[in-house]
Parts: sequence; C-alpha cells; structure tokens
Amino acid sequence: MSLLSGIYVGAGALRTGSDALNTVAHNLSNVDTAAYTRQQVSLSTRHYNVLAGSNSTVYTADIGMGVRYAEARQVRDYFLDKTYRKESGRSAFYEVSYTSMIQLEDLLGESGDNNFQESISDFWKTIQNLANDPSSPITQGLFVSKAQTLIERATNVYESVCDYQDNLNTQVKSAVDQINKYGQRIKELNDQIAKIEIGGVEHANDLRDERNAILDELSKLCDIKYSEDVDTYVSVQIEGVDFVKRDTVYEMAMDMDENGFYTPYWPQNASSYINETGQRVYNADSARVFDLQREISSDLDTDVGRVKGLLLARGDHRANSDDLTTENDHYNKNIAQSICMNIQAEFDGLINNIAKAVNKILGDAGYNDGTNNTDNLLFVRIIPENDIEEGWHVGNIAVNPNFLQQPSLLKMKTEDGSVDYTTAEKLKDAFNTKDYKLNPNTTKKTNFMEYYSDLVTQISNSGSVYEAIYSSQQTTVEEAANAREQIVGVSSDEELQFMIMYQNAYNAASRYINTLNSMLENMLNAFGA
Repeated sequence: MSLLSGIYVGAGALRTGSDALNTVAHNLSNVDTAAYTRQQVSLSTRHYNVLAGSNSTVYTADIGMGVRYAEARQVRDYFLDKTYRKESGRSAFYEVSYTSMIQLEDLLGESGDNNFQESISDFWKTIQNLANDPSSPITQGLFVSKAQTLIERATNVYESVCDYQDNLNTQVKSAVDQINKYGQRIKELNDQIAKIEIGGVEHANDLRDERNAILDELSKLCDIKYSEDVDTYVSVQIEGVDFVKRDTVYEMAMDMDENGFYTPYWPQNASSYINETGQRVYNADSARVFDLQREISSDLDTDVGRVKGLLLARGDHRANSDDLTTENDHYNKNIAQSICMNIQAEFDGLINNIAKAVNKILGDAGYNDGTNNTDNLLFVRIIPENDIEEGWHVGNIAVNPNFLQQPSLLKMKTEDGSVDYTTAEKLKDAFNTKDYKLNPNTTKKTNFMEYYSDLVTQISNSGSVYEAIYSSQQTTVEEAANAREQIVGVSSDEELQFMIMYQNAYNAASRYINTLNSMLENMLNAFGA
C-alpha cells in the first residue's frame, strides 16, 4: 500500500471514529428522553483494491481500504413491542372498569349525610310505626314524608349515574378524536421516513421513535395490529379493519343518538343514502367499530383498549327495570356487561317494585287521594310533555302532592270506622317479603332492605375483582416494559464504554495519520535533498 493510500485509510478511520462518537453522544444526551430507542453503531469494511501481476489474469492480493461507518441502527424487539402494546391495551380496559366501579360505588350515596341506605331504613321504620299505630296523624305524616325523601334521593342517585354516563360519553369522543389525530400523524411520519430512507443511505431513527411512541399510545386506546412494508410504511388495523394503509387514513366517525351517546363507526364500511336536503346519511349500525355484545375474554382478546372499556361501562342508553328481562336474552346481550346500565336497571328495579307494591296495597284498601281517579295513590307517575315511556321508573315516579298536603287522606280505617291494622301489616309484610332478584342471572331472592344492600355489595365485589385484574395487568405491563427497556433503553455505563472504545480508535487513527505524515515528510525531504 502506498503512503497516500495509507493516509486515505487513516482519514476514513478518523471520520468513522468521529461519527461513532457522535452517535454515542446522541444516545447519552437522550438517556432520559421518553420513547427514545438506543442507536447502535454498525461498522463495515471499505472496498478492497485488487492487485494483479504482470498478467492481468493472475491474482496477487486484495488491499483493504479501511473501515467505514455503515449505519446507526435502532435496537428493537418486535415480539416485546407487540407484547407490551397488547398488555398495555388490556390494562387500560380494566382500568376503566375498575375506576368506574369505584366512582359508581361512591355515587350510590353510601358516604355523607344523605346516603340512600338511610332513606330506605327511615321509610321502613315509618312503616313499622304505622303498623303499631295506623290512625295516628303523626305516623301517617311521617310515612308520606319519608316516601317523598326516598323518591327524591332515588332520583338523585339515578341522575348521578346518568351524569357519570355522560362523563364517560365525553371521554369516548375525546379518545376517538385522539385516535384520528394519531392516524394522521402516522401517515405524515410514514411519508417523511420514506423520503429520508428511500436511498438506503440514511435512517430516520428519531422519526421512527415518534412513530413507535404513537403506536404505544394507540395500543392503549384500542386493539391494534400493525406491520411495516419494504418501503418503510407502517399500516395499522383497529379491531381488524384498516385504519392507516400506507399514505391513507380511514378515520373513525361518530354517530350520536337521541341521548347524545357517541358510537364510533367506519364510514367506508357503512351503508348510506342521500336525504331530502342532499346530505349523505350513514347507517352507523352497519359498520360499528366495536362489537359490544361479544363475550369479554382475554383468550378472545376482547378485553383490549380504553375506548372499548368506556363504551361498555357507559352502555348505549339509560337503562331501567324494563331491561331486566330474559326475553331474547336481552339482559345478557345488552345490559349485563355495561357497568352503568346494569346499575341503572337494578336500582330502578328496586324503586319500581317499592312503588308498585305500596300502591297495590293502598289501592286494594281504597286509599286514593279522594279524587275521582282511583289510580291517584301514594305514588303517581309524572308524565312530561311528549313522554311516551311506559312503566314506573325513577324520574317519572313522585309522591302524590295531595297526600303531601293532607296525609290524613290515608285514613287507615275500615268501613266500620275501626283502625285498619290489616293494611298496615300488609305494608310491613311487603318490605319483608323475599320476592325480588337483582337481575335475571341471580338466584337469590331478597326483600327491599336486602335488595339495596346486595346491590351495593355486588358493586363492591365487582370493583374488587376489577382491581385485582387491573393490578395484575399493571404488573404484566411493567414486566413487559422493563424487558423492552433492556433492549431499547440507553445504559449510560454501556455508552461510556463505547465512548472510551471509539475515543481510543479515534486517537489511534490520528496517531497513524501523524506517523504516515512524518514518513512522507522525511521521504520528500530525503529525495528533495
């Protein structure tokens, strides 16, 4: 090798050492940067010069031309990425279930001065007092007054659950909007990365880090599958449907029903028609993103994603006791898996049964409010304008104002003028009769007092179960994150070792060049003299 060729080799080594040191410095400067992936220096040999003898067909030797900086490649493990993202999505699903149970347990009024259990107990005590002295105006007044308190607090509890439904609904919209923003950003990053890496020379590692960070966040919101093609484009599917396909984003749309509840759907898969105003109307039911009637199971991967958890917790309508039916398996398909709707239906079932039981007993005894309408008993239905809802439900049940003004309308006397102990005892028996179930899937029958206690216990137990699952999932996610961090994370100790190694290589290349430079200078001086 000539001295000039040697200098060329040394210069290449010097440049390679410098580039490698820059990569190490980049790693060290991002040691605490979230979602940063460690960049690993890859070195390779430069081309070889082939020396031949006097006869060009005779091979003599290959002369190496030194080292070159091949690439700074990201160090990632596809399996660990997939595991982390799947488990973080599952953790987000159960976090929603757990926090919803905790919130709703508080909303049932079991804390503070106005808890609902107290209102039932007070109403029960007035019935007991009424059974002891039915004709007393005081006990009659308390009976009506506590009935009013019961209905007011029941309405407050039910409306609180409805408000929480609305809160979850708002979170659904925000989450879907965020999903669409992530989709647009992935598309932009796909284009930018492809432009940079198209020549096969550069690697857009920092842009890839951002894209991977978005996939991490997207996996928490919904169940995703993704793949990268040979052109560096990442395609993403949500619930098995294309969301990002190379440079195209198929955004989710939102359908809003009469309750203001949002339902995500795929416009590209929905049937549609042009209405009389010339606007295209989509049938969201034909292309919903999430199938909420499927069994929730880790084996089926149907328990993944925060948005699905929000939709299940919220439900799709304001439930009531009419939903506690086994007809066409309605309860199991539409109500049982929804936290809010299940509580609404069971709670409304309690108030519905109390109102109907008390009214039947008073009606059989002939104790109406003295008007011509014999249906005007203690509890009456409030029918708002344009209300077509049938049945007795929280929100349309009220205490008859005539009884509130004049509790003595109860009379509690038989036709012969004697005290009506029989009707009072029937009211007492109605509270003790174990003839009610929380829902069609339970076998235990309860009375009114036990019913509410069982409802609260059911919520508490379900919350404990969700807490255990969520805690277990957090542990799983942490383990997956730690395992992945061992691969993608920057170790300052390891990088410092690389820095020393490349610094020594840089110094060696510098000394090599200086040595060749001195030899060349001496040679020139010698021949020049």
